[in-house]
Amino acid sequence: MKVVKAYRFALDPRSDQVVAFLSHCGGRRFAYNHMLALVKANLDQREAERSYGIAGPELTPYLDWSAYGLRRTWNARKDSAAPWWKENSKEAYSSGCADLAAALKNWRGSMQRERAGRPMGFPRFKSRRSRLSCSFTTGAIRVEDDRRHITLPRIGTIRTCENTAKLHRHLRRGTGRILSAILSRRGDRWFVSFTCEIEHRERAPERPTAVVGVDLGIKHLAVLSTGEFIPNPQHLDKALTRLRKAGRQLARRRGPAPGSAPSARWLRARAGLNKAHARIAQQRSDALHKLTTNLARTYGTIVIEDLNVAGMVTNHRLARRISDAGWGELRRQITYKSAWNGGSTVVANRWLPTSKTCSNCGTAKAKLSLSERVFRCQHCGMVLDRDLNAARNLANRVRTAVDLELPGDAKTARQKPHKTSPAGSGTAAGRRAARARQAEEAQVSVRSEV
Repeated sequence: MKVVKAYRFALDPRSDQVVAFLSHCGGRRFAYNHMLALVKANLDQREAERSYGIAGPELTPYLDWSAYGLRRTWNARKDSAAPWWKENSKEAYSSGCADLAAALKNWRGSMQRERAGRPMGFPRFKSRRSRLSCSFTTGAIRVEDDRRHITLPRIGTIRTCENTAKLHRHLRRGTGRILSAILSRRGDRWFVSFTCEIEHRERAPERPTAVVGVDLGIKHLAVLSTGEFIPNPQHLDKALTRLRKAGRQLARRRGPAPGSAPSARWLRARAGLNKAHARIAQQRSDALHKLTTNLARTYGTIVIEDLNVAGMVTNHRLARRISDAGWGELRRQITYKSAWNGGSTVVANRWLPTSKTCSNCGTAKAKLSLSERVFRCQHCGMVLDRDLNAARNLANRVRTAVDLELPGDAKTARQKPHKTSPAGSGTAAGRRAARARQAEEAQVSVRSEV
């Protein structure tokens, strides 16, 4: 089984290599902004011509918004627009054009209602404060045999902070192939991420026929239908004191201002704050990877909820804790790791009353406030923790195959064009009716599959 995996390594570059990194990332940003200015000028020109009464066939033709078309236009203009372009690899400018092509495609798909999710705005220019990154798809991209160095086009050989044996073994055996490399900076550290095609051996979970329901929460990161409660590490809450101290220290230093550079102490304070934030992100990522790997290697079927995380974080009382838990990332990791390990992931419809339904007799309550942390069934008398009851309901749904939405079906549904909302859809009653229709359509689709 072939899978696409990414291997990320921290780099230990020399000072001249850091300058080359910054130059390549700056070249990518310049190409992006330059081509975006051309696209906007082209659209403004066509709009002005329409105001003069010029017919459609006589208008200035559109620029080609594909990555190939933007790169071809850039190559025709680079000598006059950026005479210094030879200082960097051509891949730096190609990655800027590819990023702009993706942004324009997302905007056009959102405008034509062909792209699900939140509306996408027109691409904006990248500032100097934007995240530094640059991708390479051709040229000398390799992992050296000493397992302590990697090579990138034009930049040369760079030492890594960690051993690259895991990727090097695949490359040496011929079971791996590097597709691209992305150079990026997080905080004050540089990383390289190799996107590779890996030949995976077939795997099977330890309990291939076992079904586990996973209910995500804040007090407990996850509650399993087996009765296991996984506590929330709360990495951000534990580090808030250190973050506030670093933020106050940075505020007391002389930062950048028009006509003056920031002081050396401000730069050191900013580096300390960035290091603290990076440590929190790494701790969260480590905890999520350990949890999802254990679940994927143990259970054959994992059932999770289709949570509206983007909508939940709009609640200012819960936004910080939800973001710190990383629910969206946890679901993403479970989905692909289950497939890698020979299991499957089932996503339950978000409108299922898993918390209000008794996992023993199936009786549903009309109301259940968030303050009630223990579920008490008035029909059969069962008393159970609220989250554990929801997790068991998720596991039970697989056996009945009702109200489930498989990942493949969900992907197909998301790709369908949005229909025009009926009259009154902006009201509360209209929204409830729309949710009811969506739930009914999901049920019908799953029953037809079963």
